[in-house]
Amino acid sequence: MPQQQDRAEARRAKVEALRAKDKQRSARRKNVTMSVAAIGVFAVVAAVWLAISSLGSEQAGVNPAAAGAPQVVREDSHRLQTAADGKVTLVEFLDFECEACRAYFPVVEQLRKEYTGRVTFVARYFPIGSHFNAERAARAVEAAARQGKFEAMYQQMYETQTQWGEKQQPADAFFRKMAEGLGLDLAAWDKAYEDPATLARVKKDAADGEALGVQGTPTFFLNGRRIEPQSADEFKAAIDAALAQ
Repeated sequence: MPQQQDRAEARRAKVEALRAKDKQRSARRKNVTMSVAAIGVFAVVAAVWLAISSLGSEQAGVNPAAAGAPQVVREDSHRLQTAADGKVTLVEFLDFECEACRAYFPVVEQLRKEYTGRVTFVARYFPIGSHFNAERAARAVEAAARQGKFEAMYQQMYETQTQWGEKQQPADAFFRKMAEGLGLDLAAWDKAYEDPATLARVKKDAADGEALGVQGTPTFFLNGRRIEPQSADEFKAAIDAALAQ
């Protein structure tokens, strides 16, 4: 038991360190962004114009906010596995280049095994801007999903992260090799990888995450409520409580 507690504490410390590292990167990006803050004036003007347009739409009986309201899970969200009763759903907003996400990956995989048939597991894209290849990785996985290989590519992204992550060069060729290794139709994968609709699909997930208050990865929602488990035991306790309700 003491050894298990020590391992849990070590995992918690590692994840917190990785999250702190990501926050430092994000802070650096914000400092750069502030140098072009003058552009915000134009954004305000555009926002006012859009607000007026939206008001006109609502008066005409159209509610654009309701139509595009953020959702924790959408009809087309990628489900790693589905529970028949739909009672409990765990959603993860993730970044394939995020080291903290990779640290949580084996925990999530173990939970999937333990709760097969009882819990629905959903993965949603949330590439962090400071991660050079994060958006490319999401596009690569989405392109594989077009051929029914979402889960296989999702798993390989974490298994190979140390080979392509934390670099400032495009990993397109590496991801293409992964697709080839999975036996995908490369011509179709190439087309999907470059298709603007693929990037739009990734950005739709990220937009939902931002609207829901997601600021870093991984971020988990259990039955629509944000949770912050620091260990496998905390995950299980939250899931068991949801199942018992």
